[in-house]
Order: sequence, then structure tokens, then C-alpha cells
Amino acid sequence: MAEVTNEAELLKEKANKFFKEKDYENAIKYYSEALELNPSNAIYYSNRSLAYLRTECYGYALADATKALEVDKNYIKGYYRRATSNMALGKFKAALKDYETVVRVRPNDKDARMKYQECNKIVKQKAFERAIASDDKKKSVVDSLDIESMTIEDDYVGPKLEDGKVTLQFMKDMMDWFKDQKKLHRKCAYQILIQVKDVLSKLPSLVEITIKETDKLTICGDTHGQYYDLLNIFELNGLPSEANPYLFNGDFVDRGSFSVEVILTLFGFKLLYPDHFHLLRGNHETDNMNQMYGFEGEVKAKYTAQMFQLFSEVFQWLPLAQCINNKVLVMHGGLFSEDGVTLEDLRKIDRNRQPPDSGPMCDLLWSDPQPQNGRSISKRGVSCQFGPDVTQHFLEQNKLDYIVRSHEVKAEGYEVTHSGKCITVFSAPNYCDQMGNKGAYIHLRGSDLKPEFHQFTAVVSIFSDCYVFYNTIINSSCCQNFPQDLPF
Repeated sequence: MAEVTNEAELLKEKANKFFKEKDYENAIKYYSEALELNPSNAIYYSNRSLAYLRTECYGYALADATKALEVDKNYIKGYYRRATSNMALGKFKAALKDYETVVRVRPNDKDARMKYQECNKIVKQKAFERAIASDDKKKSVVDSLDIESMTIEDDYVGPKLEDGKVTLQFMKDMMDWFKDQKKLHRKCAYQILIQVKDVLSKLPSLVEITIKETDKLTICGDTHGQYYDLLNIFELNGLPSEANPYLFNGDFVDRGSFSVEVILTLFGFKLLYPDHFHLLRGNHETDNMNQMYGFEGEVKAKYTAQMFQLFSEVFQWLPLAQCINNKVLVMHGGLFSEDGVTLEDLRKIDRNRQPPDSGPMCDLLWSDPQPQNGRSISKRGVSCQFGPDVTQHFLEQNKLDYIVRSHEVKAEGYEVTHSGKCITVFSAPNYCDQMGNKGAYIHLRGSDLKPEFHQFTAVVSIFSDCYVFYNTIINSSCCQNFPQDLPF
């Protein structure tokens, strides 16, 4: 018995070493091997839960934290891990209960108290929102804005829209302005948001385009507020234009500190080239995620709460999927929890809302592929994981060749699975300033629709690793190491 215990401890120490090196995949592997030898050790479950949190597998993280407490109900880190997992899943009341336990046992733990206070604030805010909600159609922020009366101060020397319109020169000036970490005037930001809302609201939930034989389309994955890496994509691949179209596949905001700059740049190009610059919604273009992962706090810090409300309205009009030449389907997350979903079903989705907890809209934003056939419970705790047989059946039913999705960090910036039928692309290199992954984008040419992968590394500049934590609960536990966030 002692030998088994010692061997398990050696595996845990090996896992801890990989964790500290940010190799979370191997950390999970060796924590799992330690648990096979000693399944009654709460610390092993807690450590693996933290590794799952770092890889955004919140469903697995919650299960491990719960198991740690089943093994030892007095293990305080188990409550901490479970609270963090529930926060990531938007289960605020459950998280608050566990944070209360931690604070009660460790009243002098400043980190735990800070997270308890933030969580309590969110719970109260949600209760207030429910209390004032009515059956009447919610009024748009646009209705309360008087753009014409907004004045641009004489000392503002930054970019301005020309006669209220986005031009190429404005876009170049704005990108340079943002590059120097300067703020666009609020009037210009509001103008962009109001105009892009109008453009997006006229689009269907499933956008269908045709690439001519001689043309190519660039598909980018998650950018997550990494503005300098977005500029690098344009440097490597050229600025968007009618001759150089782009599709950005969701998760433009959260995590990185320059989400406002990223999204205003993308929205500006959407206005400049509405038929040649495409944007799809990701799971982070939603209120709950923005509240937890920094975008709401960033907008409030740089502008106002009212502007965040307008961002929220705009995000709800982002299309959910794009079909290219009737052969390639692009979405942020993946395929569906049930068989039989057709392209016509996607066209009929009422997307102007916060996503539900289940169903096709949820799946398009949240699901992930898995190597084995069939479906399984999601590692994220939302939607499902789908196997190669699910992909093959969906493609055959809808007469498609393959799908392109994003949503997951990949070491090489992309991954091809399901016998080439499911492609993942991720465009935020060195994600969260710690993952060490490459970024990638895809070229699709109309002549054959064969994907061409282009990789790139993170930009090194005085600002590229400047992460400001606009929200303390989730960003702190995913991008910084507080005492509670280190494995034993």
C-alpha cells in the first residue's frame, strides 16, 4: 500500500512540474494516473480540476472539485475550485455558496474574500435585473442616444468618421491610434456601433456566400482581445478589401485587455466592406461571458455601462454560421446534440437574444469534437462533444464537404480531425499570454475549397503582453497565479 501511495505522489509531483511549465495536457495525464493508483486523494482531484480550469474544461473541473469534496468534505480548496468552476459556467448562486464557505473558514484570505464579493455583486445584479424585467419589448440603447448633440472636443486629435462614414483612411488612422493605446472618441465609437447593428440585423442567421474560382477567403479563429496579434494578421495577410475578403469566426473579445480595440476594428471593416468582411458570433459574444471574462469591465472602464449595453445588442445580431459555395459550413463551436439538424433549421434560428442552455443555437456556439464515435457530455459543462460519425452523418445529410470551427486553443494554431471533415482554427497566439500556442488562419480558394493553413507566432512589443484585469473573478484565476490557484 505504501508503495502505491509513493508512486502516486511521484506522479502528482510530475504532474505539478508540467503544470508549472503550462503543459496542462500532460499535467492532466499524470494527475489522472495518480488517481488511478489512489482514487481517494482529494488533492489529486483538486489539482486536476485546476488544470481543467486552465484549459477551459469547466464541466470536467466542476466534476473533479465535487469529487474532491466527496472524498474530503473539509478540504477547503475543493470548495474554492468548485466555486470557480460554477462561476465559469454562470452558476453564480452555487459559486457564492462555496465562496461563503471558504471565507468563513479563512476570513483573512484576501483573494477568496475578493472573489466572494465579486460573486455576491453579480448575484445581486442578476436579481435586480429580474426584478425590473417586464414583458414589454426592451427598448434599444439607440433610442436614448442623441449622436448629433455629442460634441468632439477641440483637444481630441484622433480619427473621426468622414461625414459619419467609415473610410479606408479612417480605418488606417484608427488602427494606428489604437496601436499607441489611445482611445477613440465616444461619438465615433457610438456611430460605428449603431451603423453595424443596422447592417448585422439585416443578415440571416445562416449567411451563404460564393467564392469565385479565382478568389480566396481568409478564415480566422478566436482573437480574444489580442489587438497586436490582430494587426499582425493584417500585416502578414494584407488588409481586408473586396479583393482580400475575411471571415472572423467569433470570440473577438474577453481575456485580452484590448477587446474594445479589436471589436471596433472588426466592426469598422464590416461597415467598410459589408459583403467581403464577415463576422460570426462566438460563445464570448454573450452577456454572461462578458461579465465574467473582462469585456464588460473593459468597456465600462474605457467608456460607459450604456455603451456595453449597446455592444450587447449588437452581438445578438451577429450571424451564427456561414456556408461557403454550398460545401463548407463555418461556425464557432460545432455540431449538434441531436441528429437531423439541417441547414434550413439554422436559417430559422431566432438569434436576437442571449443563447439558451441547449438546442442548435447553443451547440453552434459551444460544442466540441471528440475522437471517438457518438456524443458525450461536454468537458465545458455546456452543449456536447460530437464524434466523427456525427460529423459524417451531418455532412452527408446536408451535402457538405467539411466544417470549420474555432473555440479551442490548439498548439499549432489549427487541427484537422474526423478524417479531414472537421477543422479547428485558433488565431490568438500565446493565448492569455501564457499558453505558448501558435496562431493560424486558413485560405480557401474558390477553385477547389482545399484549406491552406498559415501559422504565426505572438507579437512581441511593449504592449503585447499587457494584460489588465477588468474582472477579478475569472481572469485572475486563469491568467494569474494567486495562492489558491497553485497545485499542491
